[in-house]
Amino acid sequence: MFKIKFLIYLTFIFLIFNNISFSIENKILVKIEKEIITSIDIKNEARYLLALNEGLNNFSEKEIFEISKKSIIREKVKNIEIQKQFKNPNVPDEIIDQVLKNVYQKVGIENLENFKKYLNFKNIDYDYVKERIEIETLWNELIVAKFSSKIIINENEIRKKLIANTKKYSKSFLVSEIFFATSDSKQIESIYNDIEKTIKNEGFNKAVLTYSSSSTASTGGNLGWIQEEALNKSLKNIFFKMNEDEYTKPITVPGGFLVLKINKIKEEETNQNIEKKINEIIAVKKNDQLNQFSKIHFNKIKKDIKINEF
Repeated sequence: MFKIKFLIYLTFIFLIFNNISFSIENKILVKIEKEIITSIDIKNEARYLLALNEGLNNFSEKEIFEISKKSIIREKVKNIEIQKQFKNPNVPDEIIDQVLKNVYQKVGIENLENFKKYLNFKNIDYDYVKERIEIETLWNELIVAKFSSKIIINENEIRKKLIANTKKYSKSFLVSEIFFATSDSKQIESIYNDIEKTIKNEGFNKAVLTYSSSSTASTGGNLGWIQEEALNKSLKNIFFKMNEDEYTKPITVPGGFLVLKINKIKEEETNQNIEKKINEIIAVKKNDQLNQFSKIHFNKIKKDIKINEF
């Protein structure tokens, strides 16, 4: 009996040391200008993405690795541009707190204290999450500074349409996106076929995480609720022919192509405050245009940055 216990003890000790030796192994896998990405960086990113997106649990270890690597490369590229454009990049605490609130509410957590406990349970450093949020916030600030003057919104036209609308109800759509870019027009159909195959076999969420190069990829491509009045004529025609859980063919947008999925459709009474409705529609349209500028600018700077994978 003693011998058996001793052998079990030795096996246990061996497994501990084996896991430790594996965990401390750290290799440089990617170099982006002067920045490096190591195997531990990708492991930390994987933990972060898994904590925010339960759908990743259905992925293989190799798939999670590739998705995490793509995600952290995207953040490094953004951060390099931020450091170039801002002398002393800094985000006020109140803005960080608000963005954090949006993040933890999306995973069903009510307050920051519980979110910190959740991160601790998932073995994720809170400062890591905070840094990621700071990068995204500064990137958004950069996009606003660069492109806000190019935003085109016709408030009078929005007002006229709302006043002229005699419909008792209007529709809103809960939408998710897959954004991809290619300079070869011959590849569009091939990429879409791969996306569609993944959607049919493994779900839209997996296709988002596998193929989308948008910053929304880490949250399943979620674009939130979009009111019908905020849609352009082309998208409105497409959406009104679709049902819940259906998705579009590739839609050409500045900088690439979108595949959009309607998750839910709801109808609301139109007798709302006109001014409030106008402000909501303007906010959606501004956000949509800034997102397009963000994707274009990201693709542009990424081309000019030297990325070496080892």
